[in-house]
Amino acid sequence: MTETMTVVEIRKPGGPEVLVPAQRPVPAPGPGQVLIRVAASGVNRPDIVQRQGNYAPPPEASDIPGLEVAGKVAVLGVGADPALLGQEVCALVTGGGYAEYCLAEAPLCLPLPKGLSAIEAAALPETVFTVWHNVFERGGLQPGDRLMVHGGTSGIGTMAIQMAKAQGAWVVATARGAGKAAACLKLGADHAIDSSSQDFADEVARLTGKKGVNLILDMVGGDYIPRNIKCLATEGRLVSIAFQKGSVAEVNFMPVMLKRLTITGSTLRIQPLADKRRMAEGVMKTVWPWIADGKVKPPIHATFPLAQAADAHRLMEANTHTGKIVLISKLE
Repeated sequence: MTETMTVVEIRKPGGPEVLVPAQRPVPAPGPGQVLIRVAASGVNRPDIVQRQGNYAPPPEASDIPGLEVAGKVAVLGVGADPALLGQEVCALVTGGGYAEYCLAEAPLCLPLPKGLSAIEAAALPETVFTVWHNVFERGGLQPGDRLMVHGGTSGIGTMAIQMAKAQGAWVVATARGAGKAAACLKLGADHAIDSSSQDFADEVARLTGKKGVNLILDMVGGDYIPRNIKCLATEGRLVSIAFQKGSVAEVNFMPVMLKRLTITGSTLRIQPLADKRRMAEGVMKTVWPWIADGKVKPPIHATFPLAQAADAHRLMEANTHTGKIVLISKLE
């Protein structure tokens, strides 16, 4: 195995142009870790926020962006399951995905789902873990619940729609533009709202007969927050995972009290390994069978060679994509 590898570094905080290929030593796995020879890595919105200088990696995490990879396990650290060596896996990582080799915690390495390529599998961990934790664990989605997903054509949104439908929920998604709204319907949403021309609060009231939705997955924030509260049914849950329109809003908490609402949220990257391991077990038990049955599949919008990570970021920031953007490193 080579001693050096190609990576994509963040030269300094800024625009996509600060992403530059570089050479670094191949890292050695520590206890409980594995080294993955990366075939492909997913591009996610947190990567952009990190590139801009607003999302520092956790202590001891790599400064290289990239939160999910797929590839072959090349080296085992002390204590890692020997059965992983040579296996094709996809993994949730705290950084380092934009590289030819990436360290991963062994418990967060999942086998490639049946029927999926490495490129498709690389698009799974960050989105599936995020949806599983926030919609299913924190949000408690049950069959028959009514779920609203904002940003329905994002990587998170496309996965949330499919996983919720596999769970037996009723789903309404929002997206900007008629084309994106139509894409949400193709993914299985029961209804789609064009947020560029329709008021989603009014539409939810109309679609639910003023009953509201039981759960909202929100990555927009800002002025969506008080409107989300208006959309929630009694005992409804609002789960925030990002704030594209800002994290500050003026909120009337009277409806929160009267409707007994729950407002929660999370970030995934900084959570303890034990919590992520629990999520991995839930994903393996529930979501991987959905994928095998064809109920869930990551839509891949575009792929780029690793060295063209800047172009991948430009595409994501243009907000014209539906589904995932993936970087290709080494395919065997």
